[in-house]
Amino acid sequence: MLKFSHFNTNFLDNQLANPSSAALNKAFELITQEIAQKKTGYYDLVYNQQALLDSKAYMQENINFLSQIQTIVIIGIGGSSLGLKAIDSMLKHLPSRKNIKLKYLEHTDPIAIQETLNKISLKHTLFITISKSGTTIETSSLLKFVIHKYRLFDHKKHLIFITDYYSPLWHFAKESNFECFGIDKNVGGRFSVLSTVGILPLCLLGYNTQELLDSARYFQNSFLAREQDHLLSKAIFFAKNKERYPINILFSYSNVFKHFNAWYVQLWGESLGKIDAYGKKVSLTPIGLIGSIDQHSFLQLITQGIMDKTITFLSLNQAKYTKPKIPKISLPHLESTNFVNNTSFAKLLGMQQLATMQTIQNEGIPTDHIEISELCEQSVGRLIIYFELLTSVVGAILNINTYNQPGVEFGKIRLKEMF
Repeated sequence: MLKFSHFNTNFLDNQLANPSSAALNKAFELITQEIAQKKTGYYDLVYNQQALLDSKAYMQENINFLSQIQTIVIIGIGGSSLGLKAIDSMLKHLPSRKNIKLKYLEHTDPIAIQETLNKISLKHTLFITISKSGTTIETSSLLKFVIHKYRLFDHKKHLIFITDYYSPLWHFAKESNFECFGIDKNVGGRFSVLSTVGILPLCLLGYNTQELLDSARYFQNSFLAREQDHLLSKAIFFAKNKERYPINILFSYSNVFKHFNAWYVQLWGESLGKIDAYGKKVSLTPIGLIGSIDQHSFLQLITQGIMDKTITFLSLNQAKYTKPKIPKISLPHLESTNFVNNTSFAKLLGMQQLATMQTIQNEGIPTDHIEISELCEQSVGRLIIYFELLTSVVGAILNINTYNQPGVEFGKIRLKEMF
């Protein structure tokens, strides 16, 4: 389902590339302590069926209403929208995906708001407001706008809420008789995609969310059974080399990974840029690139710029994608490009990824590779939980609180003071 290749070790001293058993055991112990202390609730999401049960019950109770829905508009920002957008982008080719438009109100840009809501018919639209705190200014402002514009107090079926139990938004929804789904306050927004935040919209779109959760649970159980120690090794490498390699690039070879990259950037950056237990600022900086496009915008910097980056390649096994092909024709003055004639575009993309990876490795830059055999609910479930677990292990080794975001809260306070 997912194939992992470890960091290229030709240029690293053996101890860094292959941490000792003691180091692996210590990293694993930190995570088991986190789980025992319930430092975060996301570890429990793969075992809890409540999100799935709530989603199915809602769909069954509103089957006639939902049959008319042609557009779903997500009102939410950051962790409330990025995970859902990532999963839908990776899976929307599946035949089970319903013909429902998925739009996002996540920006206070007036141009984006008007463009998103252009030609919206209330009769065929369901608005889903997602916010953990319920007081995120972008979300609350956009919520006010759609309530006013579409008179949603008079059309309550067309607006539902997903928020923390007993948050201000929860109380508003309940007192106003809107449908509302609660999530555990101990599940941070950027770790929430396997909760109702992601599961309910994905169910409405027709995906097999049971398989998504089952697959994530399988990988997490495998990790906890010490069958995925490559993840511990990678986390140790990141944490111990944070000053030598402070920038971590996810180089994804397919446009379907564009929104997954954005989800990764938030997960990594907001979790690992912190002040540690000793009062020292530490950080790992994420960058998301798409191949082959960014070979032409970033590869020069990677290969001949300062060697302060690690590269994780993410790709699809292209063997099954035999069409379309590059025609076997020769164009005047372009004969030098004929070497790719009669080749599938998938094979070309795969060869570009391999050539880029080898070029980067030859410069002595740390690289590893995740290859997905097929994009489906099972592979995506494992991919999501893999990066969440990796983030947690790195944070635990760095001795930081991986799950808060005080820097973000400072900005919210400053905005309110300015008004």
